[in-house]
Amino acid sequence: MELHLKIAGYILVLLSLVHVFFPRYFNWKKEFASISLLSRQIMYVHTFFIGLMVLLMGMACVYAAEDIVHTRLGHLLALGFFIFWLCRLVFQFFVYSPVLWKGKRFETIVHIVFCFLWGYFSVVFLLVSRVDV
Repeated sequence: MELHLKIAGYILVLLSLVHVFFPRYFNWKKEFASISLLSRQIMYVHTFFIGLMVLLMGMACVYAAEDIVHTRLGHLLALGFFIFWLCRLVFQFFVYSPVLWKGKRFETIVHIVFCFLWGYFSVVFLLVSRVDV
């Protein structure tokens, strides 16, 4: 399981770095021009902190995989990570509208890749959280 934690960790680190490009890629300057300053800043701040948490999650998986697999605290941490990624997987299906990706080749591929990725993270963290100490 340590190998899967490290694989997940490296992917999470990469995923966290992608957050830096969100404002430009999604053209937030134009998209958010009509919303209040507070709403605009909340979006930027929340994106930063989500990216930071994904980075820290990834670093924990890369540098503390053995501890996560073999300690009670690690199992609790993995359980929390499992809940986080399972919720993200559920949101992928029930919060994001299919209008955003259906009939669009690139968006459909991204949707499918993320479904598998969130599922992979969920399974890895669930299995680690259930390992006996």
